Amino acid sequence: MPDRAPQPVDRQLPTEEARDLITLVRDIVQREIAPRAAEEEDAGHFPREVFSLLSESGLLGLPYDSEFGGGDQPYEVYLQVLEELAAARLTVGLGVSVHSLSCHALAGYGTKEQQSEHLPAMLGGGLLGAYCLSEPASGSDAASLRTKAVRDGDDWVVTGTKAWITHGGVADFYTVLARTGVEGPRGITAFLVPGDAPGLNPAVPEKKMGMKGSPTAQLHFDGVRIPDSRRIGEEGQGFAIALSALDSGRLGIAACAIGVAQAALDEALGYATGRKQFGRPIADFQGLRFMLADMATRIEAGRALYLAAARLRDAGRPFSRQAAMAKLFCTDAAMSVTTDAVQVLGGYGYTQDFPVERFMREAKVLQIVEGTNQIQRMVIARHLAGPETR
Repeated sequence: MPDRAPQPVDRQLPTEEARDLITLVRDIVQREIAPRAAEEEDAGHFPREVFSLLSESGLLGLPYDSEFGGGDQPYEVYLQVLEELAAARLTVGLGVSVHSLSCHALAGYGTKEQQSEHLPAMLGGGLLGAYCLSEPASGSDAASLRTKAVRDGDDWVVTGTKAWITHGGVADFYTVLARTGVEGPRGITAFLVPGDAPGLNPAVPEKKMGMKGSPTAQLHFDGVRIPDSRRIGEEGQGFAIALSALDSGRLGIAACAIGVAQAALDEALGYATGRKQFGRPIADFQGLRFMLADMATRIEAGRALYLAAARLRDAGRPFSRQAAMAKLFCTDAAMSVTTDAVQVLGGYGYTQDFPVERFMREAKVLQIVEGTNQIQRMVIARHLAGPETR
């Protein structure tokens, strides 16, 4: 029915290399990701082969140092790659964002020896990572986590349960935050745990309303023994490391949200220009034209917001407040745009014959992961007005 092909986003990229990178990503999307996205999501198929291809193509370590196998790309480029991937399939775009998040601790706080030993395989050697902070009883209140790591000679013994782990059960390595000391944020330490460590057991993946191809599972640590050489940073530094990672990770979620929203707008626009009622395309009717205009405006505003935050990060300037704003605005925009896209398609939008119902289900989780949007508002308010009085 649609007779208007979606136009690629006109991106302002800083270098010719970045433009070539986007061209490569679009080629992979068109050949390997988009054609199978709907079918594989419906079947709950995790596309590990796609992540292997992305690794071989140098796309799993873009924002990291080339010394260890990264791509040396600024965050403003990396995030636009994420947007392109998420527009094709959120399972892939979000998966790359989570992988990047799981590499952050070692890349930013590991010793040179640790980085040399582990990062090349993590960034470009085909491995896939996951990030383990949340627990069944500590989500938004992450500093109250209960998973323990107890020192035993040159090892640590980890016991507890992590929850809501993207790539849980399929990842090759996990960045794990565990309690090694006092209650609260100062008693938490970061560890790099192999995916096949004895005593590490994934639960059955959660049954979710969207992103069915991306496994989300609890992980049970039953006396998992980790050598001290896999401790990242100092003892008690883990929570600060986690917060640093989440600032960057929130920008990844923001970019993925705009990707999903852009895909929904493209589908709605194609439908509206091809679908005729009362003798003319429904895109001719002012009420629907205004809806499309609002959708496009939200997307452009969100894209500008996440890129502005990324450029602050690239310049080495504080960006925590802007990252929270980008995550908040972009994911709310994605929920609004995808809901409107379903409305534009009417009854067809509510069926699986068109992808907008999938986009709408997927957009919802982006308002929750890596800090709910209520938490983002708290973060922003603290930057504006200072911490809450107790």
